[in-house]
Amino acid sequence: MPWQEVSALSLKYEFVTFAQQEGCNISQLCKSYNISRKTGYKLLNRFNELGAEGLLDLSRRPHHSPLKSPETIETAIVALREKHPAWGGRKLKSRLETLGHKDVPTASTITEILRRKGLLDPEESLKHTAFISFEHPEPNDLWQMDFKGHFATRQGRCHPLTVLDDHSRFSITLKACADEKTGTVQSALINSFRRYGLPRRMTMDNGSPWGNDQFNDLTPLTAWLIRLGIRVSHSRPYHPQTQGKDERFHRTLKAEAITGQEFDDLLHCQRTFDQFRETYNLERPHESLGMKAPVTRYRPSERSYPETLPAIEYGPDDQVRKVQSEGEVTFKGKLFRVSKALRGYPIALRPTKIDGTYSVVFCNQTLKEISLGGAED
Repeated sequence: MPWQEVSALSLKYEFVTFAQQEGCNISQLCKSYNISRKTGYKLLNRFNELGAEGLLDLSRRPHHSPLKSPETIETAIVALREKHPAWGGRKLKSRLETLGHKDVPTASTITEILRRKGLLDPEESLKHTAFISFEHPEPNDLWQMDFKGHFATRQGRCHPLTVLDDHSRFSITLKACADEKTGTVQSALINSFRRYGLPRRMTMDNGSPWGNDQFNDLTPLTAWLIRLGIRVSHSRPYHPQTQGKDERFHRTLKAEAITGQEFDDLLHCQRTFDQFRETYNLERPHESLGMKAPVTRYRPSERSYPETLPAIEYGPDDQVRKVQSEGEVTFKGKLFRVSKALRGYPIALRPTKIDGTYSVVFCNQTLKEISLGGAED
């Protein structure tokens, strides 16, 4: 299958960036991008020889680079700012240096140039304050998932689904959805899993479709994720900062791709999202990453997406019970609630170090503990 039309150039850039990382499995990477090893190595060689121009089709390659024209650096600063109105001096400086410009002034000088040119909003600049946040040590240790607040198009409403890698801030998924239903999310995630593999853990808030009191914090969607071997966790109620990186991504998405725009339909939204995601992942300097783009810190997971769900198996010492229609199991003559989302699935009851207390395990995730001292309410 050829390069997808979403943005062939950005996919090629993703590929060669990942391919140059230490320990990369080129065969697996080619498979996830639906290209042959021959095509992959050819593309990598062209990139190493010619740089970004090597990613273009030969017939479309420009005969000269506009970046090497004798434009003044101030003109280049203004042009880049007009292309990315939300970028400040530090991001502009880093991106201009990445693009090969020489004698780029300091970030403070760039800020003064923007102010002199009338391109700086004093009130807006006050909003951008640095903060320190925890990050996981490796890519794919944790993905944060959420829906950004939906907004109107001429044909209905758009519900942006976002998935962000915690370590690299790489945007895994940015999908313009018609709703927030399980099937819609699952379809978008499958596409991302096929491209980037499976994370070790995913975290999300307590809203639908990944959190629901009716299912005791499990839903059909989170049950499916657990079956894939992905640990699932939820942010604390009323504490959105647990999803801080994805929330910050939402603010960037709103500022740089949604505010001031009028959208015809979901297809129009998706085209805009794809362009934003390409810029965000491959070009936009990130202050928390030392002014590097997220693609420089990300690599696809070594855990491939299984097209067929693995069988559910437990150890020989586990007590296995099938979850009943109301989400309950009977164990040692007592009835215990588990989750309606697990109706029909086998779960394991595993003794803990406390007498009469058992862990309730689904696949490889411990859901809760129960005590034989009495059934739960």
